Amino acid sequence: MTRQEATHTQRIPLNRDRVLRAAVALADTTGIDALSMRRLAQELDVVPMALYKHVANKEELLDGMADAVVGEIDPPASGPDWQRVVRGRILSARRVLLRHPWAARVIESRTAPTPAVLAYLDSMAGSLRDGGLSADLTHHVMHAMGSRLLGFSQELFDTSGPSGPPDPGLAAHYPHIAELAATAAHDEGSTVGGGCDDQFEFEFALDLLLDGFEGLRRQGWTSARAKANRRP
Repeated sequence: MTRQEATHTQRIPLNRDRVLRAAVALADTTGIDALSMRRLAQELDVVPMALYKHVANKEELLDGMADAVVGEIDPPASGPDWQRVVRGRILSARRVLLRHPWAARVIESRTAPTPAVLAYLDSMAGSLRDGGLSADLTHHVMHAMGSRLLGFSQELFDTSGPSGPPDPGLAAHYPHIAELAATAAHDEGSTVGGGCDDQFEFEFALDLLLDGFEGLRRQGWTSARAKANRRP
């Protein structure tokens, strides 16, 4: 970079968008735990107090970072097939979160949905309604999908680790778990269990859910009827 280019870069005014983009890039590089207002100020070559003109505190910074990431999700495709539209949007969200591995944790940590998350969820509800799902069914679909709408899911346990033959002790005490572990497809980077294929598992569950919701739509499902038919 020439001296003239460096001078021009230094003169770029600090604004909220620049602060958030720098914070996202820093978290991508160093991880969310290493992010601090002081470290971000150093990255932007400003004094820490300059940041507080654009974000009131660390929590507001994290809110803005979550919104910046959600803003990268593709807009909904057009077409009458609501399952294709919703599936495509969710897989776009998953690709975004894989680019920013820290983001799911930040989104989960928010005490209330941020504006971009609310707008995304509103858009997803709109896609479901446009697909012919009733407001009643859409309400329950949103609950059933949970974080999958944003491209991630919470596993029961973190069982990631080296893959290989099941531990003989595990097989002796928990034969069915050992059997399932032995059938897992190989994926060294898995977060859903040693050897499991993250993407396949996510799409498998997603497709089951979407097909199930479509079946309920065709049946004219209502929560009132479902509650009335519940066994005591």
